[in-house]
Amino acid sequence: MQVESFLPGCLDTGRSLASGFPLGAQPMPATRSSSHPAEPQALPLDTRYQVETPEGIDLVLRPAGLLPRALAYAIDLAIRGAIMLVLFIALALLGQFGIGLGLILMFLLNWWYMVLFEVLNQGRSPGKHVMGLRVVHDDGTPIGWSASLVRNLLRFVDMLPFAYTLGALSCLLHPTFKRLGDIAAGSLVVYRDEKPQRPELPDAEPERTPFPLSLAEQRALLSFAERQASLSPARRAELAGILAEPLEVPPEQAQARINGIARGLLGTNSP
Repeated sequence: MQVESFLPGCLDTGRSLASGFPLGAQPMPATRSSSHPAEPQALPLDTRYQVETPEGIDLVLRPAGLLPRALAYAIDLAIRGAIMLVLFIALALLGQFGIGLGLILMFLLNWWYMVLFEVLNQGRSPGKHVMGLRVVHDDGTPIGWSASLVRNLLRFVDMLPFAYTLGALSCLLHPTFKRLGDIAAGSLVVYRDEKPQRPELPDAEPERTPFPLSLAEQRALLSFAERQASLSPARRAELAGILAEPLEVPPEQAQARINGIARGLLGTNSP
């Protein structure tokens, strides 16, 4: 027995829930009075930044705003302050030579701390790592030495006249929240996207399908098993009940049977 007529309900679960219409139903087109001209619709507010790779793939980036960038910088500043405090305490034992060496190390730490972390750690300083940020080129490629040097050397401009005033104003006014150093270097601070994880299947004993399933039908069953946690109990029971007859089980046992078949398809046991 084939179940082609039943499985589209599982495939369309997310779309039906999002639209607010039952499965298979189509919303009525909105009517517009001919006596009133159509009003232009404003574009939705969106902070995503889209670039096209040489392979023709659209890469969507999420620029980071002023607040997360300021928090990341504060974390890096605290780390540098702690390092310099320890260095000066240790070098103070060497007298004048230690103080001179400490000033040199402080200069190197202030100007190369960010550059080294950004280039060698995938655009992430410790503060950016904590806040889930990274620095990239405008085209989404990893930041390089020249761009990182430019954006960090121009920090003294962003600091003018005091407390990063110019940098903060630039971030607030720029569509992708760039400070002046980013504009000059062609760099962009974005949120680091986490790797998507496959949803866990519900606990169930693996079962074999009572009849052969096509690839589309297998995907439909797996999709229902993975996404059922986002559905209400009534909606899960409704969708599982559609397959009760072809699976030859009572409607109240259909959901558990589908979960078992899904685990059987993936070859995984219940934890």
